[in-house]
Amino acid sequence: MGKEFGQSWKKQHPGTFFGNSVEKADRAVKQAMSHPEEMAIEHAFNAIERAENAFVNAKQYNEELDTIEQDKGHLDVIKQQLNEARMKNGE
Repeated sequence: MGKEFGQSWKKQHPGTFFGNSVEKADRAVKQAMSHPEEMAIEHAFNAIERAENAFVNAKQYNEELDTIEQDKGHLDVIKQQLNEARMKNGE
């Protein structure tokens, strides 16, 4: 299986990329909540930042607006969870 030429997958499906980014951020936040070491928390913040960038991109392309709004709501919830985990860890 070779790489397809042309537009990148991210640009072709920004709504799907955003949804996948939110799922990855969710897993990273759950990891940080169960193991609140500095590296896990930093990884979760980075994953959330990537998901937020993917959100901006998806909105620009007006992709699957209902799904994007649902994923954005989920992203907001996991950001709050990460902040709570960070507070419990004393940061």
